[in-house]
Amino acid sequence: MANSRKSKSSDLSGRVADALVPVVPAGSSILLGLSGGVDSVVLLHLLLQLAPRHSWQLSALHVHHGISMQADAWAAFCRELCARHGIPLQVEHVDIAPVRAMGVEAAARELRHAALACQPVQFIALAHHQDDQAETLLLQLLRGSGVRGASAMAAIQPRTALPVLLRPLLDIPRAGLLAYANQHGLAWVEDESNADDRYPRNFLRHRVLPVLAQHFPAYRATLARSAGHFAEAAELMDMLAEQDASGAFDGMLLAVARLQQLGTVRAKNLLRWFLHQRGALPPEQARLEEMLRQLCSAQANARVCVGWAGWEVHSYRGKVHVCHALPEPEPGWRLPWRDEEELALPQLGGVLRFVRSTGEGLSREKLQAAQVTIRLRCGEERLRPDAARPARTLKYLFQERGVPPWQREHWPLLYCDELLVAVPGIAAASEYRAAPGEEAVVAEWVSAT
Repeated sequence: MANSRKSKSSDLSGRVADALVPVVPAGSSILLGLSGGVDSVVLLHLLLQLAPRHSWQLSALHVHHGISMQADAWAAFCRELCARHGIPLQVEHVDIAPVRAMGVEAAARELRHAALACQPVQFIALAHHQDDQAETLLLQLLRGSGVRGASAMAAIQPRTALPVLLRPLLDIPRAGLLAYANQHGLAWVEDESNADDRYPRNFLRHRVLPVLAQHFPAYRATLARSAGHFAEAAELMDMLAEQDASGAFDGMLLAVARLQQLGTVRAKNLLRWFLHQRGALPPEQARLEEMLRQLCSAQANARVCVGWAGWEVHSYRGKVHVCHALPEPEPGWRLPWRDEEELALPQLGGVLRFVRSTGEGLSREKLQAAQVTIRLRCGEERLRPDAARPARTLKYLFQERGVPPWQREHWPLLYCDELLVAVPGIAAASEYRAAPGEEAVVAEWVSAT
């Protein structure tokens, strides 16, 4: 553990209060992303002073990546620190292996963001500081990022249906946080990977920025100011995109016709905005241009699929869809149903729910008299939703309900023994439908795509 008591610091508590009090109402819940490093330890120390004054409900989350040999020790340090101050702490274990192809830094960052995003709180406090902002801006520029990427990080970042991100230390240099920690005798952990300059951020931090500081000592504030200018430009571009999206975006899908009506620059801006609204990672410029070309030039019934970084863009019936890329289903995949109320099926990209009902849905008595399995489409499946009408092919049922082709291969089907009895959320076999007043189950498929 690092510990020192040498220098003095400015009134960080007042500066953090000035940043948070106007935007965080009394009684709000704030969760701190706690790594155990000096930055997050300082922010915890500051929030512990401010929370009682403003009735904030403070908690913390530590993401355990398991990358370092010291990961368990860091988690133990965070537990002891939070226990000492009576702060609830959640330790989230994540597996970096499935996303390691993104690079260790990027994968760890994505997993942290995902862990934080699903927390049931109003605000999430992160300890990014002025040096982080400068490093982020330079990295984004070196990667060829556009205006949104170059705007780096926002001090206050509202997000639709997600906790608001707070970065109250964003205008404080790293040296100021160290001075504060030293003055108050705080202890923290050191991540040994921070010294490894094979990582791009560490290379900038240890090799490039010290040289830059010799000629431009105020570079941190200057780059932060540039990031602010880029953020303003990005906001104006978003405002234009919102105007262009009016009447063409329903919160989920974007009309291809609107992209075709716009000039190339505005169409790219609208498509980029649409992907951001749907939570997708930003594609590289060449990929975005190829995406736009295919969407605008394809025939009405043509299948468009452009993939990048685990995401895919499709078009169907004149609409642009964006979704997570899913692996090809395993041949012959099946899963027994043992009367569960909910089954998470990440390999299919959704959740299968069985809602108890009376007289509506599938007869529980008939289900219990057979071996019920969940399977995938093989071809030529048929179902008779209406006893008075002929059986319908699965393809017909999917087309009738507007299910896009790329979702059909991952749509779970319910079988009793060898008979298809339900396409969850779409149709049920008439011979298995519950009678009035009979105990029943309604199968629902909630797709994340």
